[in-house]
Amino acid sequence: MAKPQVLILHGWSDTSKSFRPLASFLAANGYDTVPVWLGDYISLDDDVGVQDVAKRLDAEVREQLQSQRLQAPFDMIVHSTGGLVAREWLSSYCLPAGNVPVKRLVMLAPANFGSRLAQLGQSMLGRLVKGWGNWFHTGKTMLGHLELASPYLWDLAQRDLFIPLGKETAPSIYGPTGVWPFVIVGSHPYADALRRIVNENGSDGTVRVCAANLNVKGVTVDFARNEKDPVLTQWALRSQEPIPFAVLPNRTHGSIVDPAGKSDIAVTSPNLQAQLGELILKALSCDSPDAYRTLASDWEAISDDTAKLANDDALRKSVFVEDGTAPELFHRFFQVITHVIDDHGADVLDYFLEFMSPDSDRSTDAAVYFHRQVLVDVHNNGANPAYRCLYADRNDLMTNYYGMIRKAADKVLNMSISANPPGDNISYFDNFVVGAKGTITVHRLDENQAPGRWLERNRTHFVQIVIPRCAKDGVFKMVQNG
Repeated sequence: MAKPQVLILHGWSDTSKSFRPLASFLAANGYDTVPVWLGDYISLDDDVGVQDVAKRLDAEVREQLQSQRLQAPFDMIVHSTGGLVAREWLSSYCLPAGNVPVKRLVMLAPANFGSRLAQLGQSMLGRLVKGWGNWFHTGKTMLGHLELASPYLWDLAQRDLFIPLGKETAPSIYGPTGVWPFVIVGSHPYADALRRIVNENGSDGTVRVCAANLNVKGVTVDFARNEKDPVLTQWALRSQEPIPFAVLPNRTHGSIVDPAGKSDIAVTSPNLQAQLGELILKALSCDSPDAYRTLASDWEAISDDTAKLANDDALRKSVFVEDGTAPELFHRFFQVITHVIDDHGADVLDYFLEFMSPDSDRSTDAAVYFHRQVLVDVHNNGANPAYRCLYADRNDLMTNYYGMIRKAADKVLNMSISANPPGDNISYFDNFVVGAKGTITVHRLDENQAPGRWLERNRTHFVQIVIPRCAKDGVFKMVQNG
């Protein structure tokens, strides 16, 4: 039986030339060179966004299917921003039409929930480095979509991963009867001297491990309905199937696309060197929902093995040829993307999130440690600061933050939110009380083993926060006539 055709999509600032080694690898493993298609799209012109590329992808695929040069169902391999293009195409064109021609979607280091480097790409430095040969264009629109906590990324997740609030069901792109996604990402940053300036623990140098993972969670925290005890509404997923997700310790954002070539991080084990290619081939040969579920379990074990490198110095030295690989590289992080609105539905642009130990004292050692060590980065989206991305080290949360709290019952993490009032007549929370804010417990240590646990390792969490908007008494009052 002939293997399905494969369409390969590159990422931002790249071209299909980078994927000829991957095409050769597929050909060497039984995929004829003709059925492997290399997609090319514009990513560095400022007027082109992800939706534009997806629209052209749809037209091109329909033309190739009609001419029968491309046969359905076919498979896709995508890298970095190519993952967003594929998701946009599937959710905007294939799902509404009820015709999804893709079966397996292999995502290599996809920027599913953004990249820290997108903001750098929009800067003057980015224009000098990436835009020198393109009239100083760097793909401003696309980079805006890629920026951490962008409204676009939030909207895309609503369209392809979550069931809209207020609805009980919604059609799913992914799952046993739909597309089978597979996500593979490296957890080693760049080794090249110049590229090392952009490295970040818990990432492959460009994409955070947790930002690649398509397994997500979402919740609405509504302080407007109850300031003291906010109402929580968990977001339901369109598909309950876990998506296979593998974290490899020796791959960077660049070497993840060349399974036959050596990774730029030298390892002692030939099996580890060959692991990337084996995972790609296993994904492409997956032939049933049961096999898909098995891969999800097997790949979780692979990710757990990578995480063990953080706590075992001897194991780390036995894996990597050169000593000095920092344990923090293999810590498991999580992202929280927040969007704050008031009870009128308007964006709240200036708000402050603070985290504290159970006695709500911001000056305790545990609270200070959380803000200095656990909370690694907070990014306000440049287009709309009502959206923010918080990046945190879960290893440090579980081991050190909670280790500073003696009583088991007190091993919780609280979060407070306060917001700058928009003017003299309007405030947020408790009608003009100085320092008014809402507080909620966001994590408990015992939740690590609970089915509904929150702040999970290697995950992105979406949090919609609704806060009460309060008008001064003088905004409206009634005076008795006479």
